[in-house]
Amino acid sequence: MIHPVLPMILVGLLFGIGLYGVLARRNAILVLIGVELMLAAAGLLFVTVGALTSDTLRAGQVMTIFVITIAAAEISVALGVILAVFRARGNIDLTEAGESE
Repeated sequence: MIHPVLPMILVGLLFGIGLYGVLARRNAILVLIGVELMLAAAGLLFVTVGALTSDTLRAGQVMTIFVITIAAAEISVALGVILAVFRARGNIDLTEAGESE
């Protein structure tokens, strides 16, 4: 069995990269990719903790399926909004989000 420290390090790395992508980027697509990385880290954390505990219901794996489902719905809605903003303004720079023409 794999040592639990390795997946936890990967969770921290994925979440850190995703957080950097959300906080440091101005492009809406790159921010969305950062959010998806953070959701992937949460799913990996759920699976890791679920494998370490003696849970007969497999709650970690079930929660990961819910996270994947919510992430799929979130990405489709967010891409639709980004596409509408791009059609209206011609760019998807988040620093210009509050400005109106």
